[in-house]
Amino acid sequence: MLHHLIPFYDHNVEKWSFEARLLRWLTFLWLLVGLMILFSASYPVAIHNTGDGWYVFKRQFIWICLALIGSKLIYRTSIRRILQFSPYIYGVILALVLATILGFGQEVNGAERWLSLGPVQIQPSELLKPFMILQGAYVFGTWDRKTWWFKGAWLLIFGLSLLAILLQPNLSTTALCGMTFWLIALAAGVPIIQLLGVAILGMLGAVVSVSSNSYQMRRITSFRNPWADAGDSGYQLVQSLLAVGSGQIWGLGFGMSQQKLFYLPFQDTDFIFAVFAEEFGFVGAIALLLFLGVYATIALVVVLKSSHPINKLIALGVMTILIGQSLINVGVAIGALPTTGVPFPMLSYGGSSVISSILLAALLIRVAIEVEPESEIISSYNQELSPEN
Repeated sequence: MLHHLIPFYDHNVEKWSFEARLLRWLTFLWLLVGLMILFSASYPVAIHNTGDGWYVFKRQFIWICLALIGSKLIYRTSIRRILQFSPYIYGVILALVLATILGFGQEVNGAERWLSLGPVQIQPSELLKPFMILQGAYVFGTWDRKTWWFKGAWLLIFGLSLLAILLQPNLSTTALCGMTFWLIALAAGVPIIQLLGVAILGMLGAVVSVSSNSYQMRRITSFRNPWADAGDSGYQLVQSLLAVGSGQIWGLGFGMSQQKLFYLPFQDTDFIFAVFAEEFGFVGAIALLLFLGVYATIALVVVLKSSHPINKLIALGVMTILIGQSLINVGVAIGALPTTGVPFPMLSYGGSSVISSILLAALLIRVAIEVEPESEIISSYNQELSPEN
């Protein structure tokens, strides 16, 4: 009877596939670890800025609860039905992304990625990720069945989306979303010559962005030797490396991080892994990476077992975003990658980020529920993908 005490419990869960149930529990575990380390990382700065050490934790918890309500709706809705609504939601969120670069965005740390809706700030580019995957999977999953007008229109929309995110500027998110589109298209069987052309175009876009934004160039050059300018361009990475190194084998213990005490910038967002590594050490960091490996493995099993190509591509896209973004965040914290503003899914503070991450996980779980779809689901998909449609 213990399951009746679990918030947002779905009583149809017993009918789910094993992969769906396992992914759901792993997602809850991921969120629990995230809340725990977020509380530790944010408490000193929160109590200094607001007088309430629980301020960040409480706001994150509210966003998580709202996202879990949305995830329950996804669990109960077929992918085919979700795809009927996703283009309209995609269009609304894309309009919000465009608004950030047309003078309506709020500048934070030199980038206009946020919109203020009363007392709430949202980052539309984060909220767009689940719908990018849905539409990318649909477009490329039906590539051979659609007209060139349809293909061209959606390629233009995808390109506009990436360009808008790039102009905020947000090179890291643009690269992550672009790579996800590329992998979905590759898995769908889009001709390789077309993909090579897109890849070249994407690299040229990245070069132009780095050349046009001096702070991006400084980040790329400083990560090679952050100690050469430890007081300026290399400061963030130096403090992060000090935090990771201070954890040694077993860590300093939960809540005992010293770098979070106003030394490490963005300790509850971009560099939350550094705080985790300082408190839980090398062993804890390896355990977290193994957890990501298990999550990715189960997601890959879902990809392989899914009966429909669109479902396969959705699962692949979700796995790419959640695991790829996590590894990028870790790579930045340990100096393996240039410093970027990529949050750690379900660990970093941010309402838009955690909502996006939970909805992505919910889509993966929904695909896992359908790994052995009923006959009417197959029939509905076949009707949806018929040449007449």
